Amino acid sequence: MQILLLGLIGVAVGSALGGALRYFVSGLIARTIGETFPWGTLVVNVSGSLAIGVLAAGADAGWLAPTPVIWQVAVTGFIGSYTTVSSFSLQTLTLAQDREFLRAGGNLLLSLVLCLAATALGFSLAMHFTGPIQP
Repeated sequence: MQILLLGLIGVAVGSALGGALRYFVSGLIARTIGETFPWGTLVVNVSGSLAIGVLAAGADAGWLAPTPVIWQVAVTGFIGSYTTVSSFSLQTLTLAQDREFLRAGGNLLLSLVLCLAATALGFSLAMHFTGPIQP
């Protein structure tokens, strides 16, 4: 029971920090570039994908602490709250409903390609700089 409680607290703390950072980054991008395209959501999702790639490489290579609490705080809590798949989905639907089909399709394509590429890049960079753990 104590492990479950510790995990819940870790996820809550990570979620609070990730959500606050998402609000800040997305708003900063929207104020800087504008809101005719959901650039803030795209930047958040791509940077979150990069971060999860780095953390996955760390877990794979063993340089990320092998405790579930670290993963719960960093990935489930922080990145789970930081990235915005639900916002992405709603914004894409809204673009389609507004008959902005090119922008809706662009958001789908860019999000899929860039987020997957960022995850792979984060994983590759982390493995390049740290390397796998030698037995």
